[in-house]
Amino acid sequence: MEAVLVENLVKKYGNFVAVNGISFRVEEGRIYGLIGPNGAGKSTTLRIIATLLKPTSGRVSVFGYDVVGEADKVRRIISYLPEEAGAYKHLTGYEYLELMAKIYAGDGYREYVERGVELAGLGGRIYSKIGEYSKGMLRRLLLARALMTLPKLAILDEPTSGMDVVYATEIRRMIKRINQEGVTILLSSHNMLEVEYLCDEIGIISNGRLIAEGSPQELKERYGGENLEEVFTNLVRSV
Repeated sequence: MEAVLVENLVKKYGNFVAVNGISFRVEEGRIYGLIGPNGAGKSTTLRIIATLLKPTSGRVSVFGYDVVGEADKVRRIISYLPEEAGAYKHLTGYEYLELMAKIYAGDGYREYVERGVELAGLGGRIYSKIGEYSKGMLRRLLLARALMTLPKLAILDEPTSGMDVVYATEIRRMIKRINQEGVTILLSSHNMLEVEYLCDEIGIISNGRLIAEGSPQELKERYGGENLEEVFTNLVRSV
């Protein structure tokens, strides 16, 4: 089944075309990476899929639900982690997960909190104030919040942004693990090593257009790169 279907998506801001007629699909249970240079239209596309922006034209559906006409139904089955997400600094990590779980599940929130605490992997620091967290600790908490409910689709914009190697590696393992539990993942990242390791399929976007799509291996074979970084750089420069 198609988890995400994007057809001829266009998003304009006045005369500026941020997304220019892109189409792609994400199969259920897969990890799909949407990558491109800054300003290419990746985050705009993710926000439209997450129902936070309305498209100018085209159609987007999530598990068969239209993101405009059935936005409420889409929101019930997805989780979205933006690149610049924050949290309530005066709460502890545990209190934050508990609050988010209660909003999502009401009385049945406890199992989500337990999963969130495990996913965050912060040990005793889960009971510290969020304002005392490092950037890596905060990102782990936010990713745990996004994944603890086992959404049908998790949309992750730069999940390891600004992290050191140790934290980034742990978060990639978390994403892999949650995907194996049945969560479809749609992510964006500037880290080509991360994309190549995580993603089953990749769409490369530049200037609002989808310029290439395929598995990491297919893209390397098709465009002659030794690694995904070479493929990405050559494709973007040629556009």
